[in-house]
Amino acid sequence: MEQPDSGAEPADGAGDAVEALDRPLPEGVRRRVVALVSDAFGGLTVTELPAQLRQYARFTPTRRAKFAGNAMAAALESDTLFRQRIGERLRESQSELAAAVEAGSPPAAADPVDVAAAAYVLRPVGWVKLVAAAGEEVQRADAERADEESRRELERLREELAQARTQTKSETERLRAELDAARKEADSLQRKLRSALNEVKRGEAAVRRGKAEADALRAEAAARISAAESETRRLRARLGEAEASVEASRRASREGRSVEDMRLRLLLDTVLDAARGLRRELALPPSSIRPADGVDAVEPGAMSPKDIAARALSETDPALLDQLLALPQAHLIVDGYNVTKTGYPQLPLEKQRLRLLGGLAVLAAQSGAEMTCVFDGAELAAPVLLAPPRGVRVLFSKPGVTADELIRQLARAEPPGRPVVVVSTDREVADGVAKAGARPVASVLLLKRLSRV
Repeated sequence: MEQPDSGAEPADGAGDAVEALDRPLPEGVRRRVVALVSDAFGGLTVTELPAQLRQYARFTPTRRAKFAGNAMAAALESDTLFRQRIGERLRESQSELAAAVEAGSPPAAADPVDVAAAAYVLRPVGWVKLVAAAGEEVQRADAERADEESRRELERLREELAQARTQTKSETERLRAELDAARKEADSLQRKLRSALNEVKRGEAAVRRGKAEADALRAEAAARISAAESETRRLRARLGEAEASVEASRRASREGRSVEDMRLRLLLDTVLDAARGLRRELALPPSSIRPADGVDAVEPGAMSPKDIAARALSETDPALLDQLLALPQAHLIVDGYNVTKTGYPQLPLEKQRLRLLGGLAVLAAQSGAEMTCVFDGAELAAPVLLAPPRGVRVLFSKPGVTADELIRQLARAEPPGRPVVVVSTDREVADGVAKAGARPVASVLLLKRLSRV
């Protein structure tokens, strides 16, 4: 809301011509003046109002103060008759205060802001000093209030620090207990692993012994088969002799044929019984291996030569960032201006920040990871009025500290083993956070991922 030109020369008396403010009205006094005008406004007729204020005649005092504040302040300063009418209303509603102010002796217990507002409307002799004194009193009260708020904030921060230290201590003790339990479990697993390795070694020795025994049995079976084949050849020779004898017997006289047939039958039965006995003695099993079983080929469900390995992700594939953010308790730290000036440098800084933070808010909702966006605050002339989006922490570096150093501090603050991903194209930042155990990625990777949001 604009201040009225309080340095303009009034037109309602010689005293006003001499006395004039050399600075704008204090903000508290100005608001009280507008409130007085708004309250007295309703007691005037439309014809008594300045032309520029007649459109607000039907407004409530609150709405008039909100929408017509500038216009009423300007009219009060420039229209002497309007100011006199407002002064009359003030004398009727606050007669004691108005009388004391016009007499030059305002009550000591009165609010300095009320005294200054009444003096500004009534314009008695010395009204400028009353307004200036009210301004100084307001500034002093604001300073005391700010100092008290600072003290309360300091006490609160001290309490939060003590709580954080206590929580950190308990968390450290818990983590140490978990680490001891994990070490004990690891020792137990190592013992079990050594026992399993010993079992495997014993199994391998048993396999070697079984293989040696199988080789010995194969050699013995081969020897027995060779002996059986020799015996078979001998029996075949004897069988040939028997067949020759039978043939000779056939050519013999019929009188002696029955005797020869009996001898031949007896010889044949002997040969057959010997062959069956040899098979039983050697205990030769029936053969289960066939020639086709030795041919090398791919069986159904087995790996074929056409199978290939999956392709690894490149450093600029947005899926790589999704995999990193899917790690348990992942923390994404973003070098804000490094990303925005890589992706959309033509936009003003404010719009760069809003566009980046909007994308990070959606990414945080999708992934559930913790996110911190860091901007360089060295060039800021005043604090940035920015409401951080849900799920994204926004930090500005302090004067004398660069955003790069703040990012390295954030990376070093994380406990060892937690997945921390830092987005920055700055080589110095990437090397620094890598030494702290974080995973640096290029800004273009985040920009590609946000383009899919």
